[in-house]
Amino acid sequence: MNLGDTLDGKSDITVFAPDQKAFQNVTASQLSSLLGNQGQLKKVLTYHVVDKRITPDQLSKGSFTTVEGSKLTTSGSGSDFKVNGKANIVCGNIKGANATIYVVDGVLQPPS
Repeated sequence: MNLGDTLDGKSDITVFAPDQKAFQNVTASQLSSLLGNQGQLKKVLTYHVVDKRITPDQLSKGSFTTVEGSKLTTSGSGSDFKVNGKANIVCGNIKGANATIYVVDGVLQPPS
């Protein structure tokens, strides 16, 4: 699977990047299933990416279309924000070369 083709050359994207704790909550069978299905793995990975820059001001009541094609939502206030009402944003507004990064404590799943 080559996500470089999907993400290279894009500017001002936002990535909701799972932290180590997020991956510890993925069961061995879930991980095995994802790794055995490249199409589903790509869906999950691209569900963590939005094709525009999301600022902290947009997080309180946000609804964004992901590169995967489904919506994800953000909610909260101050320094307490969630993605899809489940994953906490543990730190964010990190500037990368072509992305803004928000670290989350859960692996996001696209709607079935």
